[in-house]
Amino acid sequence: MNLLGHLRRMAGNNLWSNDRLYRAVLSLQPGEFSAERTSFFPSIKATLNHILAVDLLYLDFIEEGGIGAAAFDDFVPIDEPHALFAAQAAADRRLIAFCDGLSQEDLDRGVITDRREDGMIPERIGDILAHVFLHDIHHRGQVHAMLCGTSVKPPQLDEFLLDCDLKLREKEVERLGL
Repeated sequence: MNLLGHLRRMAGNNLWSNDRLYRAVLSLQPGEFSAERTSFFPSIKATLNHILAVDLLYLDFIEEGGIGAAAFDDFVPIDEPHALFAAQAAADRRLIAFCDGLSQEDLDRGVITDRREDGMIPERIGDILAHVFLHDIHHRGQVHAMLCGTSVKPPQLDEFLLDCDLKLREKEVERLGL
């Protein structure tokens, strides 16, 4: 497998992991979604909104959409978990489509990232994608930990890549069209 193949698999993993995580979140009791918790962000709702806001920022960068830092600055947090899930799934599908359209050479292509006070900084698409996946895994782990203090059991989020785990993800992967 080359790096492009790996990044495409990671884009699929992002959709799958978010789908599993949100299905757990949608089962929370009233008030648990927005309840204050101990983590980097103060709630499951705030953490999931942060993941989406950052995904939309980096999607704008790699798609060269021209919105820049405003994609993050102007993000309006979503209060309702079903709507947040739908918005995240749409962003995940955009990321998959973007990765599917890349060539190996595109991974080294630079795009401008708007870093507000630090200015316009060129970054390689491959590096941005690796960062997005790392960022999302990091914050999904925080949501996973916060779920431990709720009425819902946190889902397994590490059964995507290995063949030995296929039976554990097969129906979901099929449903998601991965």
